[in-house]
Amino acid sequence: MAMVMIGVDPHKASHTAVAIGAAEQSLGQLRVRASAVQVERLVGWAQAWPERAWAVEGAGGTGHLLAQQLLAAGERVLDVPPKLAARVRLLATGNTSKNDPNDARSVAVAALRSAGVREVRRDDHAAVLKVWSKRYQDLGRARTQVACRLHQVLCELLPGGVPGQITAGQAAHLLDAITPADAVEEARWELAAELTDDLRGVDAQIRETRKKAATAVQAAGTSLTRLFGVGPVIAAAVIGDVRHVSRFPNRDHFAAYDGTAPIEVASGGRKIHRLSRRGNRRLNHAIHMAAVTQIRYRHSPGRAYYDKKLAEGKTGKEALRCLKRQISDAIFACLQADARRAAAARSPGGQPGHHSGSRAAGLHPARRLFGQATPGPATHPTTPAGTDAPAAFPAPLPSRASEQPGPGPGTARPRSGASRRP
Repeated sequence: MAMVMIGVDPHKASHTAVAIGAAEQSLGQLRVRASAVQVERLVGWAQAWPERAWAVEGAGGTGHLLAQQLLAAGERVLDVPPKLAARVRLLATGNTSKNDPNDARSVAVAALRSAGVREVRRDDHAAVLKVWSKRYQDLGRARTQVACRLHQVLCELLPGGVPGQITAGQAAHLLDAITPADAVEEARWELAAELTDDLRGVDAQIRETRKKAATAVQAAGTSLTRLFGVGPVIAAAVIGDVRHVSRFPNRDHFAAYDGTAPIEVASGGRKIHRLSRRGNRRLNHAIHMAAVTQIRYRHSPGRAYYDKKLAEGKTGKEALRCLKRQISDAIFACLQADARRAAAARSPGGQPGHHSGSRAAGLHPARRLFGQATPGPATHPTTPAGTDAPAAFPAPLPSRASEQPGPGPGTARPRSGASRRP
């Protein structure tokens, strides 16, 4: 029997499934309510097609729980990006109305036509890192919002307000020196006091989340934190979004995924490369923060590379993009080394460190360029001696930057004309 592809359009309250054959002909459809028996109903309905696969739209988002439940039931599940399904619907003929059955059919067609659709895997430790990484980012946005509101209220209480960044302790000290003159100023003073308490609470949550992310990264045993400027928060963001580095054939594919590879624009004899706005923007932001941290400290090898690009005539933004690509290559090399070490630990009788491929990866120029973020012994504390981890990184000079776990929500701007924008 030919393979049957079942496309699923997941929603919060219901899921719509449409089965199609190899010729893209519709074989049936089913709509189930989101409940504890949703998978039983879907699998029972699909028993008529023993050779089947499920294509879930956004298996890392709204369809995550359903995809994981189908995997637990022994089904084969594919993750179809919403943009890919939208292209199928855009180019389709006939009934192209925007509804759940048509969306589910577009998902199934996209899975049949595309050879690059990723197969969903069971959640592992990388999912834990993604949870705390997203939590950290959300808290950073919340802190920025509270700080902006506090700035606005203080501008109405003090001439000029507070220049630069503001902390809860600084705001409380200023409020203690203010005596409201009337009911309006007293209301504004009380609002500023409440916002100061909110800011103090968000700061405490950020610290706690950073600790949880650091614990999860340490349990992962990754070597990413040995790259200068990559602390637990950035390492959690990278591993949480990449998950399995084996799905990238080489560093160029990885750079295209994280948006650090330029896009070629060619027409006739004219060929240029422009900034890429594609790829995983969370991963791109994590690499951007690592690059900004390296540029900020003059003793870092990344700052030397950045200055070299400036001397070659590149602008600050162009030099920053070049540095981000180098960091992307270094991150890819670390992830590969971690994957090989994990595979060697799982294999019976494996000998970590005696792998020709790992030795070759250890000679990668990007891994010689960017040193570990913490001064001290070259051997990573979670890496046994003799493994293929990037222990050959040169250690940078001791400084305050070396003691920081990584950039937080309020990282300083890079110097020498560099911009915070990717």
